[in-house]
Amino acid sequence: MKKSVKSIVVLAVTLVLSVSVLSSCKRGSSNAAGSDDTVTIGVSLMNLQVEFSIVLRDAIQAKADELGITVIINDAQGDASKQLQQVESFIVQGVNGIILQPQEQEASAPCIDKAKAAGIPIVNVNSHTITAPDAFVGSDDRESAEIALNYINERLSGKGNILMMHGHPGQTAEIQRTEGAMAIIDANQGLVLLDEQTATWDRARAMTLMENWIQKYGNQINAVFGQNDEMALGAANALVQAGMKERVVAVGVDAVEDALLAVKAGTLDATVFQDGVGQGMGSVETVFKLVKGESVPKSVLIPFILVTTRNVDDYL
Repeated sequence: MKKSVKSIVVLAVTLVLSVSVLSSCKRGSSNAAGSDDTVTIGVSLMNLQVEFSIVLRDAIQAKADELGITVIINDAQGDASKQLQQVESFIVQGVNGIILQPQEQEASAPCIDKAKAAGIPIVNVNSHTITAPDAFVGSDDRESAEIALNYINERLSGKGNILMMHGHPGQTAEIQRTEGAMAIIDANQGLVLLDEQTATWDRARAMTLMENWIQKYGNQINAVFGQNDEMALGAANALVQAGMKERVVAVGVDAVEDALLAVKAGTLDATVFQDGVGQGMGSVETVFKLVKGESVPKSVLIPFILVTTRNVDDYL
């Protein structure tokens, strides 16, 4: 008799718990996705070891706080497969929208397909995928390289040997910044691309690469273009140590704080400002409108700006 009563009690508790779990699933499948009256956005950023991604993260969080939105921010750690897993997790959690800083144009494209199949609005920030998202908020990376190379061309008076450090192969910024740089080099017969290799956006790798180039090319080097500031700073450090910085022009892209300080100090000649705050905040505003059923532009482009000693104080 006691066993029968005990069994009935256990069964009753189990049924109550089951109903509770089912109800939670209907509300959004996870507490992380928020309650009925909270908009929750999943965010996958390509690599939070890179300063620009950190700028995006902070801007996204600030705008979300301002709008009363919950954000779940994940670091893909430079891995497109991990980024896809994160998006799949967002879908299971029942988020209302997704912001993606794609790791790669092709390898991150399935993230878009998965979100659309689940009926969840998805916005790309800063970088593209071959599959179109619901909207894109960022900048035209070709423009940044064109600005940088035009500055180098001016500093070299139209004639000189240039080294170019590439970002992570296959990423939008790497592809488009290469296209933009080559367009200016090809249009100016006095400019010669002496060598080009990837340093995968990394300062330490860029410094090692620059040291190798100094050993190989020595006084033939007139300028170096790092497709982001981290690489430009690594190159500049190597040039300083070799006693070559005063006669070699070094330029980067993004205008992160270290680069701005280096421009002010004279160890970096220029950087090209990319508005990470504008991109991050704009992506939150865009996905929030999509969640509410409002129409948004398919593409929001924020212009790049050259930063030299003349205007660096405006950005510090």
